[in-house]
Amino acid sequence: MLHRFAANISPGAPRHFRITTLQVNAVYPVFFDIRAKRCLVIGGGMVAERKVRGLLREEADVVIVSPEVTDGIARLAAREQCCWLKKKYTAKDLDGAFLVFAATGSPTVQEQVASDAETLGLPVNVADQPERCTFHVPAVLRRGDLTLAVSTAGKSPALAAMVRQRLSDQYGDEYAQLLSLMGRLRPLVINAAATSEERKALFQKILHGDMVHWIQSNQWGKVQNRLRMILGPEVDDILNLD
Repeated sequence: MLHRFAANISPGAPRHFRITTLQVNAVYPVFFDIRAKRCLVIGGGMVAERKVRGLLREEADVVIVSPEVTDGIARLAAREQCCWLKKKYTAKDLDGAFLVFAATGSPTVQEQVASDAETLGLPVNVADQPERCTFHVPAVLRRGDLTLAVSTAGKSPALAAMVRQRLSDQYGDEYAQLLSLMGRLRPLVINAAATSEERKALFQKILHGDMVHWIQSNQWGKVQNRLRMILGPEVDDILNLD
């Protein structure tokens, strides 16, 4: 629940605050696999370039529609890392798109992109207009295959970045190692348990409270002993310790 603080101030008296409730935007968190999927960016400025680079990191098929682009986008297009359509936007550009990003400096074009995408049922992100977005891009922290995402429903990217930084301090590379280990242990757990409830119980036993600390401090002997106690000597091949 979000709140607003309002001051009740009288001369010569201390400030008193009351809390009033604000409407909360309901968003459903979901992760898309956008590899090789057409992601359309309308606009060619610095905001668009940030969108483009983020999409390319996820191996998307990125198409930019704009009469002009930044030098950075132009270089990416020259290296064939993305496709630049040097033209003004039309609704036809949305054909085949998986995600749409409106990142122009024109309120008229922004609204047109949002309206066209809505008509076609396409997810659209409209820069600096959270009320027109049907999806938001979170602040993301990655530790190997572990992904932590923070969203403020578009209200404050700065706050999302602050929370991401705090998560970065709390969740280090040891979590990437733990996740990799859990992935390798998964077949053993599935073979050792007859039901989903038994598998859940085994996974909970594996994730001992000190497991992260042991990995972080390179105490793999303790990790091995814990896993052998739960799953037997077969874990030695998975750990492959010297």
